[in-house]
Amino acid sequence: MSVTFRENNNIGTIEFDQEGSKVNLLTSDVIKRLDTVLDGIKTKQNLEVIVLWSKKKDVFFAGADIKEIEQITESQDGMEKARAGQKVLNKLEDLTIPTIAVIDGVALGGGCELSLACQYRLATFNDKVRIGLPEVNLGFVPGFGGTYRLPRIVGLAEGLKMILAGKPVDGSKALKIGLFDRLCPQTGLEDHLKKFISDIKSGKDKRLGKTKYARNKKKGWAGLLEGSLTGQSFIFYQTKKNVLKATKGFYPAPVKAVEVIEKNFFLNRVKGLEVEARTFGELAVTGISKNLVAVFYLSEKYKKLKLEGADGIESQPVRKCAVLGAGVMGGGIAQLLASRDIWVRLKDINYDAVAKGFQAANKIFKDGVKKRKLTKAQAMTQMAHITGTLDYSGFKTADYVIEAVVENMDIKKKVFKDLSGAASEHAILATNTSALSVTEMAKETSRPEKVIGFHFFNPVHRMPLVEVITTPMTSKETIVTTLALVKQLGKIPILVKDSCGFLVNRVLLGYVNEAGRILEECGEMEKVDRLMTDFGMPMGPFALSDEVGLDVGIKVLHILEKGINERYKPVEIFETIFKAGYLGKKSGQGFYSHGKERTPNPEINRLITGSSRRRFDPEVCRERLLYIMINEAARCLEEGVIDGADTVDTGMIFGTGFPPFRGGLLRYADTLGIDHLVSRLEKLGVELNAPRFQPAKYILDLREKRKGFFKG
Repeated sequence: MSVTFRENNNIGTIEFDQEGSKVNLLTSDVIKRLDTVLDGIKTKQNLEVIVLWSKKKDVFFAGADIKEIEQITESQDGMEKARAGQKVLNKLEDLTIPTIAVIDGVALGGGCELSLACQYRLATFNDKVRIGLPEVNLGFVPGFGGTYRLPRIVGLAEGLKMILAGKPVDGSKALKIGLFDRLCPQTGLEDHLKKFISDIKSGKDKRLGKTKYARNKKKGWAGLLEGSLTGQSFIFYQTKKNVLKATKGFYPAPVKAVEVIEKNFFLNRVKGLEVEARTFGELAVTGISKNLVAVFYLSEKYKKLKLEGADGIESQPVRKCAVLGAGVMGGGIAQLLASRDIWVRLKDINYDAVAKGFQAANKIFKDGVKKRKLTKAQAMTQMAHITGTLDYSGFKTADYVIEAVVENMDIKKKVFKDLSGAASEHAILATNTSALSVTEMAKETSRPEKVIGFHFFNPVHRMPLVEVITTPMTSKETIVTTLALVKQLGKIPILVKDSCGFLVNRVLLGYVNEAGRILEECGEMEKVDRLMTDFGMPMGPFALSDEVGLDVGIKVLHILEKGINERYKPVEIFETIFKAGYLGKKSGQGFYSHGKERTPNPEINRLITGSSRRRFDPEVCRERLLYIMINEAARCLEEGVIDGADTVDTGMIFGTGFPPFRGGLLRYADTLGIDHLVSRLEKLGVELNAPRFQPAKYILDLREKRKGFFKG
């Protein structure tokens, strides 16, 4: 990393450029180099302004070096690293001449903290500009002064919000809250910088004449609240209450962040930064932090996923897309495509169906406007990208076709047969399916090499994962273009070989079915759900079944039963509840009654017909639910459905909400130990007379080699 100092006309510029990388990282080496530069600046009496500048396109600093943090094993080491960074940024802050951070891209984590140490922040209108402190998402708190400086610059409430959410804000938001002092066009940036410097020197802009901590004093009720001890105490009390409710005690970093800010907000810089450094060191070595860092690496890896052996193969541009089926999934897919400025032709068998697809897409756009994620004009423009049809008109101009009709193989086969003639020869033909054979559909077309599978998760616009299903006939060009499209849509792809249930549904439905067996044997539906939410799952298996719909779940279980084996046969209670008309949330009642509040359906216990009753043992029940998933994931690895444990953990975290603080399903399995896992699986198999708990050969092989899914 080069940290270069140059001066011109009494203006000093510190330029950052990490060689051989698209981004700058605030490493220990950069901190040391910056320290040396700052020592040199102190000796120069003629300097009037210092400017911090990045040579990277769209990047000021992407953050600190996560690998350095990952290697911290002792809390004292973490504290020392934080103190070293704080010392240098204090030196920058203490310069007696104006300091300006010029931000023309992302300024995250340590990069944000570097800019906070400057007196001013000038940013561009570049839509890539983002600034924030995402550290709590990695299980620790900012360590280079972020908790001390940000609340003082933007105000207590806004500072807490930014640090606890861990989400960066764009340029306009940063300007509004006072984090940026000015926005300017990218074109002629140096001229705009000169004008900014001139305005600082001249004193014409009175706001710029104030110190950074006095520049954004709140007015009105916000000012009264943040300006009094009583108001500050109320803000901290309410924030802590909300954080505890949101994290449920699973994630210590947000709670600790509030505590750090509450302490250092009333301390001088020396004492305040020491509180931050100590807390950073304590959190950086925790297992939860290590797991969240591992999940961060997973998300970064799969966001950039490339097909092995496809070097030199370029993806084909997707500007127009056709979607068949305007139901829940079809409408959601159409909206997602349109939100990325892709033109969409939405087809269904009648106008009412097409209209429902339009309504579903429009509702998502309207919700986005309400939440201020986009403007009304943007929503209208994107919605206008969708047109409807009852026939195949317009399909010849589509670069990509996504079939999202009902989950029925005969209907899907007919659609693919029709598409052979209806779609352009260059178009890729994709099916959105949760369990059906993509290979069987591909055989119906004249271009099987251009057929591929998608498994979007519902709701499409929210769920980050997409399973990309390949057949033995799918060409590399088709896979490369599909991966590029998934990334264009802002989703995380995993590659899965065509097999019954693919990865996520195969693992998840084994878990749901096991929950059904426990219900038949022990009752205690609410306790089972609570067992898993206490583990960290976003909802229990029965609440999940209600969300998905009993009809959908049973249908997929039957497909898996036929395609894999009888361990996927839906348990009797599922069939009974389904026949009684309790479909879940969509019908108002399933395992729960869905009114203003969700309450247990009193009919469930009456419908349980199993005569044998087991004592409800929470630990054994939790083991059954978790170990059945681990075992099935191992079978998927054994059969080559996916390429590694990383893919399993990515699929389960981003497709099902498996708790990130656990690191992932198979990373969690490694914490149990393979010997323990084999022992418990074998014991459960004997006690329950259940072959489904027979340890997968993949797990037995790991034991023999003295390895784990990740360890060894």
